[in-house]
Amino acid sequence: MYSCLHESLIQEAKAIISAAERIDKDEVETILTQLTECEKRKSKIIFSGVGKSGLVGRKIAATFASLGISSIFLNPLDAFHGDLGVVSQNDICFLISNSGNTKELVDLIPFLKSRNNFIIALVGNPNSKIAAQSNALLDARVDKEICPLNLAPTCSTAVAMSIGDALAVEWMLRNDFSPNDFAINHPAGDLGKKLTLTVRDLMIPINQIKPLNINSSLLDILNLITSDGLGFAWVENTKKNGDMIGIITDGDLRRTLAQQPLNKWDSLYAKDFITFSPLSVSSDCLAIDALKLMEKNPKKRVSMLPVSDSNKICGFVNLHSLVNAGIKNA
Repeated sequence: MYSCLHESLIQEAKAIISAAERIDKDEVETILTQLTECEKRKSKIIFSGVGKSGLVGRKIAATFASLGISSIFLNPLDAFHGDLGVVSQNDICFLISNSGNTKELVDLIPFLKSRNNFIIALVGNPNSKIAAQSNALLDARVDKEICPLNLAPTCSTAVAMSIGDALAVEWMLRNDFSPNDFAINHPAGDLGKKLTLTVRDLMIPINQIKPLNINSSLLDILNLITSDGLGFAWVENTKKNGDMIGIITDGDLRRTLAQQPLNKWDSLYAKDFITFSPLSVSSDCLAIDALKLMEKNPKKRVSMLPVSDSNKICGFVNLHSLVNAGIKNA
């Protein structure tokens, strides 16, 4: 069983390599030029196919869409019943078919040409009707399927999808596509979150957290820190527009209390626990960078950071918020 699986994968890989050796460089250059022009004029890329070729088209369309290129799949069966309306003047249309003679696609071609669409044939038969009526050709032919009956689309779909993927990669390389560009269209993924989420998106605004003053009692401090579950409190400068003087964290409390005899605790106030000029971040700092800053000193990691905007503290970001947002240091 294993040897059969191994051989099947080898045969599909060979089919892809064979297709790569047949790719016409001039055709690829023409297609890439059209893709670039398509993006400039804000046109769409449309992929169409029937059956398994349609599924391949959906996947390639999704790949190009993830690169920020307007790309959709058009079911040719629905196109003749109103969906042709999504096709605009000067769109690029990929017609995917192993035989190259799929009737629904052949019948669609005159309507695409009437809208001045650039048609690209991604077919397994370069001498087919679709290839003959297209503006450019991507040869996706295979000698045979790995299906023992040579019927189920296997090698043919693998080759067609690989050509689509390779074309997308080539477009990325030629357009200096960066991780930031990729993240814009993948905001929910790990990379997207790392490159797009800022501290401003996750911080707790300062006006939502009740402050202490320098004369707040130990009981006041304990009540405030435990009541909101944040594990810290900020101390307000009541004489200067409510600016923050500093913060008091769980760690500040433990360290100070450990140094004072129990009978002195009643005479301790916020000013005795406060950390002046704590480590802080700007509001436009990336959330992942805030996390790295929290973990920078392994001997004294911090679980929250004040957030500044125009040199004024505007909020706080804590480790809990970062973790809940899916921010993690790789």
